[in-house]
Amino acid sequence: MRAQGEAGQGQAGLEGLARRIITGWAILGGVLLLAVVLMNTASVVGASLFTLPFPGDFELTEMGVCVAVFTFLPWCQMQDENVTADIFTSGLSRAWVARLVFLSAVVAFGFTLLMIWRMSVGMLDQRDYGYTTTILQIPHWYAFLPILVSLALLAVAAVLTMLDAARGSAGYHSEAEHPHG
Repeated sequence: MRAQGEAGQGQAGLEGLARRIITGWAILGGVLLLAVVLMNTASVVGASLFTLPFPGDFELTEMGVCVAVFTFLPWCQMQDENVTADIFTSGLSRAWVARLVFLSAVVAFGFTLLMIWRMSVGMLDQRDYGYTTTILQIPHWYAFLPILVSLALLAVAAVLTMLDAARGSAGYHSEAEHPHG
């Protein structure tokens, strides 16, 4: 199962705005990941050529990659790019695939609400106990803030997926109907 094309792209109103924000958030995640790669490159080159490693590069890599991964989740949900078992849906009609997509979006929404709750509690614990990274002394709870934004956007993306599936306009298809390249 996957969304065919650009369901919802160019839509006006809150739904279109939400889709643009989710896309922009994923792009920011890509920029963050690129910054992590550049920092690691500078650290390796600096350590190799000038014996000047980048202090705390491991800590920043760990936090940056973690945050970046979460920034991609809402976009993956919105584009129906999560891992699926197409072998079970390849022979189903569009209507049945849309029903399964709707059901999976409901589960994703519920799981996301659970994650928001638990990550919020985790962030508050990290803040209250004053946990920081070893070298740079960056408070751990700072990384939770963009992760919580990502999870909130994931909940929005799950609702968008539910709306698309309920409308049947998302372009869902079975792999047998339209295999991709």
